[in-house]
Order: sequence, then C-alpha cells, then structure tokens
Amino acid sequence: MTPMTEDAVEQDAVDRIVAQWHRELPDLELESMALYGRIHRISQKLGSRLHELRSRQGLGRNEFDVLASIRRSGEPFTLSPKEIGATLMLSSGGLTGRLDKLEAAGFIERLPDPADRRGLKVRMTERGGEVIEEAVRTGVDLQLETLAVLTDEERTQLGALLRKLHLGFEDQPFGD
Repeated sequence: MTPMTEDAVEQDAVDRIVAQWHRELPDLELESMALYGRIHRISQKLGSRLHELRSRQGLGRNEFDVLASIRRSGEPFTLSPKEIGATLMLSSGGLTGRLDKLEAAGFIERLPDPADRRGLKVRMTERGGEVIEEAVRTGVDLQLETLAVLTDEERTQLGALLRKLHLGFEDQPFGD
C-alpha cells in the first residue's frame, strides 16, 4: 500500500466497484451506488456479527425481535400476539413459529388473556428477560465499537443524515 498524502482519501471496496462501473458506463451518475453500497455493506457486516453474538445466546434474528418487542413494552413484559405482530409487521401465522421456538427455549410463556376467553397473552419469562438484556447490551457494545472510528460530531451528523434519509421512505414496507 502506498503512503497517503493529507489530501488523499483511502479507497475502500465500494470505490473500486464504482470505478469499474464508471469505466464501463461513464455516463452513469454513481454517487448513489457508492452511498447505498456502503450502507448495505455496513449493515450486512454488522448484522452478521450481531447474528453470531445472538446465536451464542440462543436467539435467531426473528426470536430476538419478538423478545425485544416484549421487553421494550415494559412491565409486566406481556403482550398479545396481535400486539407483537403489529410491532413486527407480521401475520399471526408468521408469529406462531417464532413463539413456539421461544416457548420451547423457556424464554416466553403463553397464558390465557383474562380480558378475552378466546385470547392469549405472551409473557416473557425471567430467563427470557436475562437473555434479551444480555443480547441488547452486547449488541450496543458492538455498535459502539463499530462507531469508534467516528468523532462525536461525525456520529451526530451521520445520525441526522440517516434519519433524514429514512424519513424519506419510512412508510414503505420492508421486502424479504
């Protein structure tokens, strides 16, 4: 690697990909490709590391999301399946398998809904609370470690810009 001057910016894999596309399609504006390429790569790499951490805690991404929604709801850490599904934008069929796994692991329990004889409530167990708290704490630690290359000012600026970008299409559904 050659030494860099003060004005030079270190190139990353996205720069190399964009340079190749620029060579092949010189008339195409590629700044958006570079921005989204970096967002995607950062998300994939961090997501992979988070998945690895959560797997060690006995949680897949889907199970993490369910437990996190129950934990965020506050005491008594109990929600109806409909409330969980609405938070995660899931159908009841999509939620059932996740609840089955969490129940088998001892992280949640299904209880009759005292207000509706036909309904159920999903309550996080003490063990589930311990696991989700550890998962959230280790996840935040990893995120902070990843962001350590930025100054406080850069993190604030990046957060504001990403929020603005996200608000531009926040109402659009997630694709799988």
